[in-house]
Amino acid sequence: MAKRCEASAATLRASIEREAWDGAWYKRAFFDDGSPLGSSVNPECQIDSLPQSWSVISGAGDPARARISLDSVYRRLVRPKEGLIQLFDPPFDRSGLNPGYIKGYIPGVRENGGQYTHAALWMVIACALSGEQDRAWELFRLLNPVRHGGGATEIATYKVEPYVVAADVYALAPHTGRGGWTWYTGSAGWMYRTLIETLLGVNLSGASLVLTPRIPRDWNGMKIHYRYYQTVYHITYVRWTEAPESVPFPTLDGKALPGRTLPLQNDRREHFAEIRFC
Repeated sequence: MAKRCEASAATLRASIEREAWDGAWYKRAFFDDGSPLGSSVNPECQIDSLPQSWSVISGAGDPARARISLDSVYRRLVRPKEGLIQLFDPPFDRSGLNPGYIKGYIPGVRENGGQYTHAALWMVIACALSGEQDRAWELFRLLNPVRHGGGATEIATYKVEPYVVAADVYALAPHTGRGGWTWYTGSAGWMYRTLIETLLGVNLSGASLVLTPRIPRDWNGMKIHYRYYQTVYHITYVRWTEAPESVPFPTLDGKALPGRTLPLQNDRREHFAEIRFC
């Protein structure tokens, strides 16, 4: 059964590369008549962020094409001034395309061309996994709800609580930048995992932490205090300025570790680890 699934996956990957590449990004879908959605030939929904992000996250996309597609998303869907990342553009409005219920939203609201925060966070993850950590952090800062509450103007625009994650942010006037569906959204969990697991690179695996930091180039280091039951681990990241191949192994309580996996034990003592990165 495993071999059968692997063969089917390989066939699917080949079909996607053959049929879904649109020249600068991957198409989103195909209608029953075979016509594409999320293509440059469409009058609406020409580019959708989802297939671009998941071409990286899944590991199934051609690496060169995936990088081109992420650049296309950055150019077409990221709007730094408004502090949002659109799901797709242009929104559905007057064309004959019928993608389903999302066309019931007015243009620029929720899934119809607004920011759908789930998808925006997947874009952050994709950038980080592709080695674009500075861009990943730039996008994460756009999504941070705190930045929408920096002053009276921002609060009047955002109109929702700037201390919880909004499921969506409107993308068209006169409501550009307005948040929606706070508190009740799974994107809060995705934001937490994006920050902790992907960007800071702290992943729990059994009784160990796997440390794969993706730190902005203007950070010289950081500290993490991780509680494992009644035991606290103080983890210090330090940027290594010499040749990458000379980066020393991590240490735990002064002893070298063979890799970036930190073993955990609940001995109710304080432990100190140091990780050097380039």
